Amino acid sequence: MRGKKIILGVCGSISAYKAALITRTLVKNGAEVRVIMTEDAKAFITPLSLSTLSKNPVLSSFQASETGEWNNHVALGLWADLLLIAPASANTIAKLSNGLCDNLLTAVYLSARCPVFVAPAMDHDMWLHPATQRNIHQLKEDKVHIIPPESGELASGLIGEGRLAEPEQIERILNVHFAKQHPLVGKKIMITAGPTYEPIDPVRFIGNHSSGKMGIALADYAALLGAEVQLILGPSRLRPKNENVKVEHVTSAHGMLRASLHFAQEADWCIMAAAVSDYTPQQYSETKIKKKEKDFTVEMKKTTDILAELGKSKRDEQMLIGFALETNDEIEHAKKKLVKKNLDFIVLNSLQDEGAGFGHDTNKITIIDREGEQTPYKLKTKWEVAGDILNFAIKRESKTI
Repeated sequence: MRGKKIILGVCGSISAYKAALITRTLVKNGAEVRVIMTEDAKAFITPLSLSTLSKNPVLSSFQASETGEWNNHVALGLWADLLLIAPASANTIAKLSNGLCDNLLTAVYLSARCPVFVAPAMDHDMWLHPATQRNIHQLKEDKVHIIPPESGELASGLIGEGRLAEPEQIERILNVHFAKQHPLVGKKIMITAGPTYEPIDPVRFIGNHSSGKMGIALADYAALLGAEVQLILGPSRLRPKNENVKVEHVTSAHGMLRASLHFAQEADWCIMAAAVSDYTPQQYSETKIKKKEKDFTVEMKKTTDILAELGKSKRDEQMLIGFALETNDEIEHAKKKLVKKNLDFIVLNSLQDEGAGFGHDTNKITIIDREGEQTPYKLKTKWEVAGDILNFAIKRESKTI
């Protein structure tokens, strides 16, 4: 982001206070920031705050009130390397999608030749309203990048989707945008994520605690880098945020096996982050098993090792990446898995490390490659870990070409 010229558009939203954090983050990253506020935005945060943080006067109208000087929207649109509108209200989104031009911000949008990023912020029902979704769809058709809103408690007191993406997430997305020039364009990547559920009867199953967060972060990040991503997702309440990620939903280890073997045929990289069950019930009851005996035993059989199968059929030019979640003798077990399953590298994380493993928003990994070299990383968010894994893969591939 260093040296980049960024216009930050701020709209009338309760989350406008986060514009101060966003401005500070952009400046801290070395960007030159000009802020344009709508008149309604001034009810939530003062221009003085944003001008102090951006080190530039805040603009809000076509004419500077003190001097009468014209704030040239065309010149501003040509000046910027990127236009970020955060928060973007439902009202402004409607104006942008329909080409309305009744204030300085919308005029700059129509004049901009640079990439445009829009971060919506509104109440849950407003976000889900068909009109808003139509407008978002139109912006996407117009090649505008949408930074999806997050879920949580809203100003109305409701719980749902509509919160402005956190400044840290916006920072990550913009850094990736400027840093990459899409290094994975043309690359087909298959990623597995989440648990598998092995059915006992129509009601019960055997599963694990995987949430799918790590695999989904990898899918979102890879798509942001330009890859064509096919995500095979086990039962999880989470979904990728990047609309370019294709999702195949599966439930059991058998379903994940079939999907993996199918999509791996065309994939350049296979990243196997799912927590697949090693065993599945020997018998499945078509009806619910009634509680009768004091003890109940389920006979189990081994599932097919998906990673091993992919290792057998791996093409010379194909990259196969595995994961190892261990509780003891971590390095030793990971190295054995790496060799046995013909992996290019393996991502190791240990349940002994605080903040790593299932369910957390963070992870701490060590990458081990075929040559046995170990690359440890500090505890980071799973989004940052996804970036580390993909960057490692990019560098490794560049060395072998």
